[in-house]
Amino acid sequence: MTTTRAQSHVPTGIDGVLARMRELQAALPPGDGVAVFNRVYLSVTEEIGRRVSAGAFQNAVVAVELDVRFAGRYLAAVDRCASGRRPPACWRPLFQMRGHPAVRPLQFALAGINAHIGHDLALALADTCRILGVEPRALEGDFDRIGELLVALEERIREELMPGPDLLDVADPLTHLVGSWSLEAARDAAWASFRALWAVRGLPDLVAEFTDRVDASVGLVGRCLLTPLG
Repeated sequence: MTTTRAQSHVPTGIDGVLARMRELQAALPPGDGVAVFNRVYLSVTEEIGRRVSAGAFQNAVVAVELDVRFAGRYLAAVDRCASGRRPPACWRPLFQMRGHPAVRPLQFALAGINAHIGHDLALALADTCRILGVEPRALEGDFDRIGELLVALEERIREELMPGPDLLDVADPLTHLVGSWSLEAARDAAWASFRALWAVRGLPDLVAEFTDRVDASVGLVGRCLLTPLG
């Protein structure tokens, strides 16, 4: 497995996030499952950076903080794996299956998106509220804007990574597997998880238990998405 330098701190700004992702992309073999997801996530982050510069968000400070905290959780999982430590359960299927020859690129991309949206997003939202001293309603508008971008990019990912109609038909298991997962549904669930976490933020034991359960359930979905199909 290819390793990258460990970096435990949160990257500085969107430029710092992009630098880390580009470093990863250069270090990983193209067919590596993490590289497939990283390539997708890099394109998302580049687009968010362009939109921040264009003034497309209600509050650029909030949007940048959320983007950096969100990306930082993915990069921390990469660093944990690179240093031989266990990443969160939501990320383990991707890291464990990243080189499997019977898992297709679209599966790797969706498994990474599932881990990041299903688990990391709620925690990043809570981190952003805590660090900036704002309530959830301050994030909702820009959360929706980022969500619209993610849904559009998911459609493009499916188009680019799904085999062409001459190679894929309704009987192909990949058709049914990718049809069983929705980024929009995962995003809605992440917002609900964030609101629940924020409501019980003063009860650390309950926060830890809730987070662990979300982590485990998202990891289970990831294992299903990475079912080897040949």
